[in-house]
Amino acid sequence: MAAPTPFLVLCACVFGFYRVEAASDTLSSLDSSYCYGGLKAIYPELDIDKCLIILKDMKLRENISTVWKAPQIYFPAADKKKMYVLVMIDPDAPSRTKPTSAHWRHWLVVDIQGNTLKKGQMTGTTLTDYHPPTPPQKSGFHRYQFMLFEQPPDTPVSLTKQEKSARGFLYFSSP
Repeated sequence: MAAPTPFLVLCACVFGFYRVEAASDTLSSLDSSYCYGGLKAIYPELDIDKCLIILKDMKLRENISTVWKAPQIYFPAADKKKMYVLVMIDPDAPSRTKPTSAHWRHWLVVDIQGNTLKKGQMTGTTLTDYHPPTPPQKSGFHRYQFMLFEQPPDTPVSLTKQEKSARGFLYFSSP
């Protein structure tokens, strides 16, 4: 099966814990272009409803990486009758300067009912368990992107055996 057409994309940008490259505290125009659609990722002390940079001196980084579980996902514009696919990736794995494992899959949930997304109580089938943002030391700036796709009706989404064994490069396939 070909990859579903992107329905909306939310990019939550997080600097790596140890910066070795110069980076500003503002998003590039390319990074900002991924931020649209109204998807929210809600952690206990942080609601992500737009692209943002979590500054190095904030305790939030540690909480996101080591304390908090998967965020609550809320999409008020979801069509109650449709199904969706949610994926969280790191396009900068293992580092932004050498992204040899680009699009590292941190979370993949399919068969998400639109009515649950609309309420912020997402239910679906987890194909890849949530793995929090944990950029390697001295790997520089990392972006973590939550992307929501509309799942075509009557189209099961699964991972191949090879895709299940590795989290790099995301592909969609049908049985």
